[in-house]
Amino acid sequence: MKTISSTKHAVSQRTADEEALFRCDAALERKDRGDLEGAQKAIRPIWRMGQRPKITGLDHAVSAEVLLTAGILAGWFGSKGEISSAQEEAKNLITESITYYESVGDKQKIAAARTEIAHCYWREGALNEARVLLLEALQELTAEGNTRARALLKLTIVELSASRVDVALEILQSNASLFEKVTRHTIKGTYHNELALLLRRFAHTEPAKKHDHLQQALREFEKADYHFGLAENNIFRAAVKNNVGLVLFDLSQFKQAHKYLLESQRLALSLKDKVRAAEIGETRAQVFIAENNLMEAETVVRQCIQVLEKSDQQTALPEALTTHGIALARLKQTERSQFTFETAIEVATQAGALNQAGLAALTMIEELDDLSRPNLQYSFQRASEGLAQSLNQELIVRLNAAAGKVYAALNRELNAEAPVEAISGPCNFQEEVLKFEGTLIRRALAQANGSVTRAASMLSLSYQALAYIIGGRHKDLLKERSPIRRRRSQKKEMHSRQLR
Repeated sequence: MKTISSTKHAVSQRTADEEALFRCDAALERKDRGDLEGAQKAIRPIWRMGQRPKITGLDHAVSAEVLLTAGILAGWFGSKGEISSAQEEAKNLITESITYYESVGDKQKIAAARTEIAHCYWREGALNEARVLLLEALQELTAEGNTRARALLKLTIVELSASRVDVALEILQSNASLFEKVTRHTIKGTYHNELALLLRRFAHTEPAKKHDHLQQALREFEKADYHFGLAENNIFRAAVKNNVGLVLFDLSQFKQAHKYLLESQRLALSLKDKVRAAEIGETRAQVFIAENNLMEAETVVRQCIQVLEKSDQQTALPEALTTHGIALARLKQTERSQFTFETAIEVATQAGALNQAGLAALTMIEELDDLSRPNLQYSFQRASEGLAQSLNQELIVRLNAAAGKVYAALNRELNAEAPVEAISGPCNFQEEVLKFEGTLIRRALAQANGSVTRAASMLSLSYQALAYIIGGRHKDLLKERSPIRRRRSQKKEMHSRQLR
């Protein structure tokens, strides 16, 4: 065992470059174990959050490593607590590291740095930006190893967040041999965790196989927990416990779900990860709602939202707002509920998570019976467009039921002064909905003298949404609208696109 004096002597023998690299390696090793305080202590002599890294006099390659490490840690620190500017600071540091890596011609490190910027974008909820950066990086990271494996897992997480489950599954399946070869337990644990999350998603898309998928998910979570245990990463173990709680919730084993979720939340709080604890709290609120313990659900999820709003972890906020909207709706606090659902839609849309926006809109239709006809119609449009890429059997059933509400609202409005007619025979539900939608749009266009802009305003739709509906579902109404006047620059742009 080394004595304190011998350790100090070893440190004194290191060059400035060697000391900086030693600090970076030590900090990242502690990050892999989820040791927040240990990582901060290891990196502190050369960098502190909010300060400039000490790179004066260092070799360019070493400076790049220090900047990259500081950026990775800044993003990670920010994801653990209420630091709203952390991801921006992280992106700036990593971008600067790329400049240094470019000066020494290290293409592999440049690609690795881009995957870390992508992860920052994902934390902010900017899924499209994250996807583009990861795909570009993977074109350079062709060699099998830990760096490529991490990039693939980050891409899987992005696709899961966007509800592109088939794409996420393809990534894991086509790279299964790589994940078997890697030796880092954190990577192996993350692989099994993401696979289990996918199985849980498929349990909702294939009702006949729901029980089998959920049981297989539990087995994958067990493997994930084993590897995270070997990696001594307790914060990831907390995440696994939360995910197991979700599966038990799906199996209606609420008492067991609460047990796992409380253990998970206690572990996250012991590690001072407020954001993770808030995400777990949102899961607990879902279980409380299922048990009809609405007051407890509303209190818990409201506290979680307060934490998430102060952080820059925007991927979890729309889901928490949607859960809060459900609790408020069932507590008959209609106005607060509608406002909360609309906030969830806005936050998700701004983040580019259109599937989450669509799910929030669909849930609002389901939970609120007193929405006005324009709000119903607008919400259904947002739901159907946002969920178009992630439709499964469960969502199709829910969307059809929501369409029924829209149909009923249109029927009431169009026949307000006419007696209700009984259905004389079989009818096509979707065709009837389209018929009433077309009638309403025709009336609005007539009142607006063919102006789509004015008609959209009457229907509480955006110009783009109404133009999309007419062009896609009601082409017979194209003659009812005013001619499209294109600006000269738009014509040139169209011409240039045709030449590409």
